Amino acid sequence: MILLTDDIRDRLLANGRQGDIDHVPVLKFFNPVGAATWLITEMEADGDTLFGLADLGFGCPELGSCSLAELTSVRLPFGLGIERDILFQATVPISIYAEAARRAGHIVERGDLLEQAAAASQSRR
Repeated sequence: MILLTDDIRDRLLANGRQGDIDHVPVLKFFNPVGAATWLITEMEADGDTLFGLADLGFGCPELGSCSLAELTSVRLPFGLGIERDILFQATVPISIYAEAARRAGHIVERGDLLEQAAAASQSRR
């Protein structure tokens, strides 16, 4: 599977040029035979360094950088690799996904959990 289309790459690079914005995730990567998930918001000009929310399945998702080359090079059982969720559509900025993930111990996409995280984030402002 192609992890990044030209359109997705362009959107990630554009987000990467816009510094301190709380971007909505552009895409979701996942391990089809494991628990790892990444929500990616931007790419640096080097074309390899991605930024987003990573959940490796250990109960402590975190915001940070990862390497597209490393994700692409992962070899899993049955000849599989890391995949892109072609149906993923983000609904809120990455900070809300991060807050919901912190509360749940893993990345969540359920609307009610994202709404609770958004409300908690608003109440702290």
